[in-house]
Amino acid sequence: MTVEMNAPTTVVRLGAKGAKRLKARRPVWMEKPSVAAQGAKGLVLLLVCVAVIYPFLVVIGTSLSTQQEIAANNGFVLIPQHPTLDAYKTILSGGIVTDALVRSIGITLVGTALSIALTVMMAYGLSRRGLLWGNFLLMTALLTMLFTPGIIPTFLVVKELGLLGTYAALILPTALSAFNLIIIRSFIMNIPAELLEAARLDGAGDMRILWHVVLPLSKAVIAVIGLFYAVGYWNAFFNAMLYVDSDKWPLAMVLRQYVLLGSSIDQSAGAEIAAPSQAIQMAVVVISLVPILCVYPFLQKYFTKGVLTGAVKG
Repeated sequence: MTVEMNAPTTVVRLGAKGAKRLKARRPVWMEKPSVAAQGAKGLVLLLVCVAVIYPFLVVIGTSLSTQQEIAANNGFVLIPQHPTLDAYKTILSGGIVTDALVRSIGITLVGTALSIALTVMMAYGLSRRGLLWGNFLLMTALLTMLFTPGIIPTFLVVKELGLLGTYAALILPTALSAFNLIIIRSFIMNIPAELLEAARLDGAGDMRILWHVVLPLSKAVIAVIGLFYAVGYWNAFFNAMLYVDSDKWPLAMVLRQYVLLGSSIDQSAGAEIAAPSQAIQMAVVVISLVPILCVYPFLQKYFTKGVLTGAVKG
């Protein structure tokens, strides 16, 4: 090994043996992948994409098919030869699916906003050093991840609080997630303390610091956590099955009743069901998927930054 010193930089020249030793010490993942490895990765990625996209295309294709096409293809159609919107007209004209869709949108919006507010405020409080009973409150939140309440105790609590038969029973029992709380708390704890101290020296209180300093810096992690909450509220059906009557069911519960249990959709307008049953089931699935899927493209850029910054650095 020879070393040359040229101010202001230092150039290190390695001999053949030194280069081999350095290469031997390099981890495998730092080596340049071979052509075969790149081809294998591309093939695996292609298979994963096909496995994910194919069911969606089958659901959409079946919802647009006629009875003859469904029968000829054993119940599932990928590309319908004579596409029709009869299934969508049938479920949208009855009123049950549209009413459930409106309820699900309302529950998701209100529940997500409430959950984000509670999670951010509690995470900010637990991130402050010297908080009275701070460690006890944090451990209490963490224990909920290990010991979840049973169905009967939860039902009794909801009943004693007078929430049975109300939309609040679909929101409040799941309003706060300990996992999301830990992610946001870790993110807030990595905000430079100088910023918070500077705001406090300027006379700002905790709420003002949270609103004007913490929230603008936490947009990425809040967006990701909000998506987690929104997907949870949108897909939740178990609380609706326990706490509310059928006239307050969200779309997920209607989807479960009709697609999994085979219940028929009551047509309040008295219209005849012209579409095949299989097409109607797939149309309900499509309607339940489209609204929440439309949110993903707008929040995709926040996934890596939000989750990794909150989980790894903490």
